Amino acid sequence: MTIYAIVESGGKQYKVTEGQSLDVDHLNVEDGATIELDRVLFFSDGTNNIAGKPVVEGAKVVAKAEGTGLGEKVRGLRFKAKTRAHTRTGGRAVFTRLKIESIVAPK
Repeated sequence: MTIYAIVESGGKQYKVTEGQSLDVDHLNVEDGATIELDRVLFFSDGTNNIAGKPVVEGAKVVAKAEGTGLGEKVRGLRFKAKTRAHTRTGGRAVFTRLKIESIVAPK
């Protein structure tokens, strides 16, 4: 029976459990800072499942920022036929690594 929650950060949804490390889109927080993710969309404690409409009231996830990094390089190529014109695009996305400390249950 594991406690887990589905949270939203940066427009993306993540399933989190306590003690888990998670890479999310870059957040403006210092290393070692504690942040609260209050956009909890779903909460489960093993027996009770609570779905939010759209968020679960009173539930939050407490996480600690462990630093930032660069993700995998993504490359793209745009090619126009007959003219042999092409453009290479790409880059590396910046992420923030979070360590989930606790999941606070709704009241």
